[in-house]
Amino acid sequence: MPDLIPEQNRQMKKTIIDLFNDCVNRYAENPFLWERDTEFRSTSYKETQVLVHRLGGGLLNLGFNKGDRIALLSEGCNAWIIGELAILHAGGVNVPLSVKLNEVNDLVFRLDHSEARFVMVSMTQLPKIRAIKNRLKTVEKVVVFGARAEDLQENELSLDQVYADGESWNLTHPNELNLLSESVQNDDYANISYTSGTTADPKGIILTHRNYTANVEQSLSLMDIPTTYKTLLILPLDHCFAHVAGFYSFMASGASIATVPVGKTPIENLKNIPLSIKEIQPSLLLSVPALAKSFKGNIEKGVREKGPMVEKLFHFGLKVAIAYNKEGFDKGTNGTWVLKPLVRLFDKVIFSKLRGAMGGKLDFFVGGGALLDIDMQKFWYAIGIPMFQGYGLSEATPVISSNGMKHHKLGSSGYLVKNMEMTIRDEKGNILPVGQKGEMVIKGENVMAGYWKNPESTASTIKDGWLYTGDLGAMDEDSYLYVYGRFKSLLIGSDGEKYSPEGIEESMVTLSPYIDQVVLYNNQSPYTVALIVPAKDALKRALPDYDSPEGKKAAIELIQQSVNAFRKNGAYEGMFPERWIPAAFAILPEGFTEQNQMMNSTMKMVRGKIEKHYAHRLEKLMTAEGKNPYNQDNLSALN
Repeated sequence: MPDLIPEQNRQMKKTIIDLFNDCVNRYAENPFLWERDTEFRSTSYKETQVLVHRLGGGLLNLGFNKGDRIALLSEGCNAWIIGELAILHAGGVNVPLSVKLNEVNDLVFRLDHSEARFVMVSMTQLPKIRAIKNRLKTVEKVVVFGARAEDLQENELSLDQVYADGESWNLTHPNELNLLSESVQNDDYANISYTSGTTADPKGIILTHRNYTANVEQSLSLMDIPTTYKTLLILPLDHCFAHVAGFYSFMASGASIATVPVGKTPIENLKNIPLSIKEIQPSLLLSVPALAKSFKGNIEKGVREKGPMVEKLFHFGLKVAIAYNKEGFDKGTNGTWVLKPLVRLFDKVIFSKLRGAMGGKLDFFVGGGALLDIDMQKFWYAIGIPMFQGYGLSEATPVISSNGMKHHKLGSSGYLVKNMEMTIRDEKGNILPVGQKGEMVIKGENVMAGYWKNPESTASTIKDGWLYTGDLGAMDEDSYLYVYGRFKSLLIGSDGEKYSPEGIEESMVTLSPYIDQVVLYNNQSPYTVALIVPAKDALKRALPDYDSPEGKKAAIELIQQSVNAFRKNGAYEGMFPERWIPAAFAILPEGFTEQNQMMNSTMKMVRGKIEKHYAHRLEKLMTAEGKNPYNQDNLSALN
């Protein structure tokens, strides 16, 4: 076994293992993990360490070697977190896989490409592994969470058996696991996290131990997490946003983490989220726009059910609070201070009760993934649970900036984390001044080591230590970052002018009750067009005769009005340049989901796949028939 690292180097070593051991020493009896059987029960930091050592010993008993890869395919649970920590203690690399991967080839590629020797998997995901096991080139054993001996097939082991074997191994090989974990260095690989692979084979992002611990330090430079804080991890743990902002930042602060119980069906999984929120009473939640919209919809549905009088009071209270709050940092300015008594009244009478539906102790959300529309942010700020936008990138481990309770400006992506540099550059690589839009380029210890077995992509993304994000952004005079979307997503007019669509799309979805999802498209065309997923439930509520031919035409008229609201004389006139507001739209029969691979695991729309799948509809929108909103395709899509 390797020797312990020299004493003089110990202070410089900041691996995830060092971070975890330090947290156990400081917060031994604090609750760390929460998981539900008949109720949520806690596991302390010290108890977690015991389980990590047992599982780590169990991996060594299986013949695991330093540097080996283990794939982890499971819903969020204690075993996921303990599993990753055990892999790292044994000197290994975790290859976290999304539970939303349903295509056989997606799983086979990741497992073969990473050369995973073992797989840790939940019982619900096990059928996916069994279906491909004969095609896997390197996988030797499968460790199954929650399995009984009689459930298992050849080369499968229950997690309980590996725990038991590990306890015996550690007794007969004293200190061997500790020596191995001590040998792990900052630059050793911790994760290979695969991108969604929207245009080609997915790339494996290599994140080191120091990438993670550095980004934890950077993240905590923007906000404080008291030891009493709890979070409910709703986002998938295979993504590094949940890893850093949820798992490791909470661990570093001595706080605790709960996971959502797995249901028997996808619908039951969704129902378990609000039930878990009420029971665990989280202090902070991580969110993405799709979840924010879902939570907002639940609140508005609850208000509607209380009758028209309560609904009117709610909307009036929202208007008052939004007028007073402005962009958060400037609340009560320019005479709006006179609204403060009314804001307090509505908060006491209405909004405080609505906060109870979110557990009653939720201080704020942190939003990541896709851009969060400013009107969505203003809604949650008015409710009294701010939803602070952040910005990150998997290749940056991922946190780059965020708003927080101390400093925030709604509509921005907040302050940059400390100990990281950013420049805004034009297409030739020249650094641009404050206020000008360009590609965001960063440098810091959070920048990935590279792409696994892909030196060409690594060289084109990291140049002289600088990570080229591929995202469009600008800094304002107050040092707040504004993010406008992907360079590759830009709308390109017939004259070559470019514009980012994400802000328009988010505003249309947030401000129109009749648009559920929308993708704008313009590839050097005379006008912009849109693919629209209608909010059928809202249309049916608005139109009692929805199912009739006249009702379908009326539904299209409501959608047209929603688009026109962003044009001259509309409610949102001037919010965006009119040339980028769609001149024609195609109504789609189904939404963009992870199941149809038109959204990735962080709920971002996969534009390339959407545009390819609906190429015929996009082409038709450039014809006279397609420009007519009442065309047969649109009418049929509303059935």
